[in-house]
Amino acid sequence: MAGLRVCSALVTGANRGIGLGIVRQLLQMSNSPKWVYATCRNPKGERAQELQHLASKHPSLVIIPLEVTDSSSIQAAAARVGEHLKDSGLKLLLNNAGIAKLNSLDTETLEDMSQVYATNTIGPLLVSQAFLPLLKKAALGSPGSELSCSKAAIINISSYGGSIGSPSGWDLMQAVSYRCSKAALNMLTKCQSLGYREHGILCAALHPGWVQTDMGSSLLPSSGSVDMSVQGVLNVLSTLSEKDTGTFLDWEGKVVPW
Repeated sequence: MAGLRVCSALVTGANRGIGLGIVRQLLQMSNSPKWVYATCRNPKGERAQELQHLASKHPSLVIIPLEVTDSSSIQAAAARVGEHLKDSGLKLLLNNAGIAKLNSLDTETLEDMSQVYATNTIGPLLVSQAFLPLLKKAALGSPGSELSCSKAAIINISSYGGSIGSPSGWDLMQAVSYRCSKAALNMLTKCQSLGYREHGILCAALHPGWVQTDMGSSLLPSSGSVDMSVQGVLNVLSTLSEKDTGTFLDWEGKVVPW
C-alpha cells in the first residue's frame, strides 16, 4: 500500500462497509492523502456515526452529503469539493455506493430493478460526469503521460456477481437486478476507459471480494473481513498503470472475466 500516492480521494457510500473501510485505511496510510472526501446520503444520521467519529480525529477528512440518484445532490457535492480543492484537481474517485435486492427471476420487479440500476449503474455515471472537470484538472497537473491512480483515476466498485463469463454462485445468490446492474457497471467502466483515456484518466472496475458487510453478507456467506478486502483493494490501486485501464480486477489484482 506504500505505493499508493494520491493527494485527494473521494469515496461514495462511505458511511459503512467497504466505503468506510477505504476511508479509514486511507487516513491511516503513512503517506495519506491531503484530503479525503467521504460521501453518504445522510452524514448526520445514525448510520454515519462511525464516519463522524473518524472526522473528529482527522482534519483531512471532509464529509459531504451525496445521494447518487439525485442529480442536484451530485452537482452540489461536486461544487463543494471543487471550492475546497481550489486550484488543484481530484486525483481519485471511488464509486462505491451500491444497493442490492434479493429478487429471483420470478420475483424481480420493475420498481426494484429500476432502483438498483439507478444506484449501481446510473449513479456512477452521473457522479463521474460531475467530477470529470476536477479529474481532468488533476491529470493536467501531473507530470508524464502514464496513466495511474497518482495521476487521475475513476475506480468503480463492481462485483464478481456481474461477471457474464463466470456467473458463479447462482445457486447461492440469484439477485437478478444486482447482477445485471454490476454487469452494466462493468460496461460503463470500459466506456469510461475509452472516452477518458485522452484526458489522462485511468478507469477500472474492482471486485472487493465477498466480505462481512451488511450488503455482502445478505448476498452470500462472507469469506473475509472488510479490513482484508480494503487492504487488497488499496494495494491493487497502487499498482494500476496504463495496461490496466478498462479492466475488471479483483481485490488480489487477478483479472475477472467480463
